[in-house]
Amino acid sequence: MSKKLLFVFAHPDDESFAAGGTMAKAHNQGHEVFLICVTSGCKGKSGEFQFSSREQLALHREEELRKACSILGVTDLILYRYPDGTLKDQDPDILAERISQTIIALKPDVILSFPLDGVTGHPDHIAVSHASKKAVILSEAYYPPDQLPKFYYISVPHYYDHCKDVGPLSTCIITGKVDISEFRSLKGQALQSYKSQIYSVNRAYPGVMQNDFSVIGPYEYYTLIRANGNQVDLTAEKFSNKLMIIDLFDKSSF
Repeated sequence: MSKKLLFVFAHPDDESFAAGGTMAKAHNQGHEVFLICVTSGCKGKSGEFQFSSREQLALHREEELRKACSILGVTDLILYRYPDGTLKDQDPDILAERISQTIIALKPDVILSFPLDGVTGHPDHIAVSHASKKAVILSEAYYPPDQLPKFYYISVPHYYDHCKDVGPLSTCIITGKVDISEFRSLKGQALQSYKSQIYSVNRAYPGVMQNDFSVIGPYEYYTLIRANGNQVDLTAEKFSNKLMIIDLFDKSSF
């Protein structure tokens, strides 16, 4: 039976960096993939392009995002168009309510977003993480009790392997992984859509812009946060063994 997966991220390109392989695999296996992009990235770098305004950059990044979504098989892209870099200053309850309304309308089986550290520590990522978790809790009242969604944090444990800077010191325990080995090329092609973000792509995935996808690992990693309407107990001892490989068809995982 097909499922609905909803990814919630802050900027164009977040989806490809964090979960591009999972999105492509889900689409390939017949699932519906939805993406909320909260901003249009108008404060991002522009790479080889020159823009006369932030509005022009935002439109360009949205086009890059649409191209990436087409490659990854995203069923529907939902753009909120909040100003880039302002999410920490937005009313968190209003943002959570907006996300919850999208969840209620779509009724996804799985919702996925940033961990509390935002992977990179970006304030927009962190704001989306908090709002997404609150939105999931708000939306659970609108689901049948036996069909409550699962909520996962995404994790990119090797994001900084090729970067000069380092990630946040506090990281979330990883509870599962998705085998994306057959979909690394699609993830790489999606990343190539972001010509305006070539610095970031080259920093995290050197060689991808030159069609070398070997730097993309065979797994994408996740942490199950809520299931059956309850917070998951994330004790280190519980997940000290080999990570569960998440099967998109298996009701016990996704």
